[in-house]
Amino acid sequence: MSNTNHTHAHEADHSGSTKTPKQLLVSVFFSFIVPVFVIGSLAYLVSSANRPHVSSADLAQAATARIQKVGSVEFRDANREMKTGQQVFAAQCTTCHTAGVAGAPKFGDAAAWGPRVKTGFEALLNSALKGKNAMGPQGGGDFDNFEIARAVVYMANAGGAKFAEPAKPAPGK
Repeated sequence: MSNTNHTHAHEADHSGSTKTPKQLLVSVFFSFIVPVFVIGSLAYLVSSANRPHVSSADLAQAATARIQKVGSVEFRDANREMKTGQQVFAAQCTTCHTAGVAGAPKFGDAAAWGPRVKTGFEALLNSALKGKNAMGPQGGGDFDNFEIARAVVYMANAGGAKFAEPAKPAPGK
């Protein structure tokens, strides 16, 4: 008789609300998954107060901006006076080449310009137009390629080169 009571008491100690695997899965779901969704919903609700209200016109404008063409056409005055090498240097090149920023050869430093001058004018012009190392491409910017060539000659000659001033290209080229 004492054996029966002991077994019954032992079963009573381990009995709980979860008796089947299905009940276990349901309790895990409601204990962990549901709170995650509740916290996420509250976070969305709180952060949505800071979002600007967007009208359909704003959405259309934003969509138009995202799908615009990559290239654009810019018309310039073909008869404008071409800038000298010194003017282009002062406007575009002086920031890096005066201080020697990011490895740029300093203006007038023959030791730094010597190895570059040995590569020739065409190589220097190609580097200037297409970019090299930390220097971005200068071609296609505010100045014509002829003006960039003049600036290259101006800087290289100040560094010891004896390059001739490039000839102005014929109209239409």
